[in-house]
Amino acid sequence: MKLSLTKFLFFLFILLMVGQVSFAQSSRAKRNPGSTVNNADKPLNITFRPEPVVTDDLQKQIGEREATVKLRVEFLDSGLIGAITPIESAPEGLTAAAVEAAGRIKFEPEKKNGRPVTVYQVVEYSFSPPEKEVEKIDPENLAKARAIVGRAVEKLGGAKYLGVKTQIGRGKFSIIRDGVNVSFQSFTDVIVYPDREITELKQRGVKTVQSNYGDAGWLFDGSVEKLSDQSADQVGNFRRSMRINLDNFLRGNWREAQLSYVGRRQAGLGRRNDVVRLAFDDGFAVEFEFSDEGIPMKSVYSRVGPEGKEILEEDRFAQFIDIEGIKTPFIIDHFTNDVHISRVNYQSVEFNRPVSAEVFAKPDNIKALKKDLKP
Repeated sequence: MKLSLTKFLFFLFILLMVGQVSFAQSSRAKRNPGSTVNNADKPLNITFRPEPVVTDDLQKQIGEREATVKLRVEFLDSGLIGAITPIESAPEGLTAAAVEAAGRIKFEPEKKNGRPVTVYQVVEYSFSPPEKEVEKIDPENLAKARAIVGRAVEKLGGAKYLGVKTQIGRGKFSIIRDGVNVSFQSFTDVIVYPDREITELKQRGVKTVQSNYGDAGWLFDGSVEKLSDQSADQVGNFRRSMRINLDNFLRGNWREAQLSYVGRRQAGLGRRNDVVRLAFDDGFAVEFEFSDEGIPMKSVYSRVGPEGKEILEEDRFAQFIDIEGIKTPFIIDHFTNDVHISRVNYQSVEFNRPVSAEVFAKPDNIKALKKDLKP
């Protein structure tokens, strides 16, 4: 009897303890209803995100640098893709390829209180140019290319030329058609090497300004009194211009890519130029031509046009003038597919004059642009 009573009391004690624990947990749950995880809400879950199909024709549209397409995609509660709206487009074919890929997305709908709901999300696709292998250059070829670059630097001023940090130029910019100057604008151009430049153009009192600094820039169109940021394409064009800039190249940019000696190229009756090539990892390349005396004569590169056709661009340098021991071309003619398009004719050039970083900054309002550029 004593043993049975002991067992009974023991079991009674266990039951009381279990009851207290259950009551405590129940009380806490009532006091803290948010402590229980709500399994009824689930975010959108993309289970399959196909990449766009890039054909050879589309690859030509990509060109030499990355293109991005942003889409606003409707994810229906039924588990199907609804409306697809481009909010940031690339060339037409690339946008269409991105839309087609987005239409094949598989997903689990977002859920609210246990029920599927329709939501919108931004989906982004990037199109990159194909990586091209840069051929290995033998040491003898590289040495010859470097010697040509070194000789050109000496011809243009040696240490003084290499020491240029800023350049301020003024002159006339002309548009050429069928060999005739059809219009011209006066300009002031301020450069802080290697990647800051602001150019002010004026024609009949109407001003246009373009400013670039690194990966950003702005524009002012005086004909419509509009101040705006540059687009990604416009910034990309500036970055490319810095790659083909003769002074950037000779002052050390050649070390940032694969330099090689191409050979001798016809440059007129009885004359040939030495040609060196600078090839970048992304496939872009530019060639520079030098006379037998070591004077820079041309820069040549190609780009892909809107219809996927290759376009040959060429700058020709002339009328080198010595300014305090530094030689610089006062005439630069631009040709597209061997057709004369424009001419830059400098009237004055200053080197190493201090230039404030504020010169390149986007002004707060258009009124600030009424004054002429005075660095």
